[in-house]
Amino acid sequence: MLDQLLRRLLAPAPAPLPRPEGQLALAALLVRVARADGSYTDVEAGHIDRVLIRLHGLSPFEASDLRARAEVLEREAPDTVRFTRALKDSVAMEDRAALLEGLWAVALADGGRDEGEDQVIRLTASLLGLTDRDSAEARHRAAQTGGPS
Repeated sequence: MLDQLLRRLLAPAPAPLPRPEGQLALAALLVRVARADGSYTDVEAGHIDRVLIRLHGLSPFEASDLRARAEVLEREAPDTVRFTRALKDSVAMEDRAALLEGLWAVALADGGRDEGEDQVIRLTASLLGLTDRDSAEARHRAAQTGGPS
């Protein structure tokens, strides 16, 4: 599935992703945010798992497995723009704020904000069609609850 998803993401105009590939793309984007500050901790990995459990109704084992596959994909994947465009076509507008909230939960997991993480999230929000205000509200919710509710 990783090879198939990489081919889709590398296509000139990525098509909407089927559900399993969309979940993997989101997980890889969460990993990308976590790695954006040059440090990827167990705390961040745990937050990624919790975001995946909440957003997709996965068991802890399924979330951990998805995250592990996403870590591989993120290392091999194209730029953030392609990830996000593929997700935008696969996720309804009303669900995009929850994705952004999950990204913020991971970025804030280590207790602080980093410019690299902020840049990835700012780009992602814009590509998802969300505003700076949407992002600020998602960050606020993530800071209060630790991720999408």
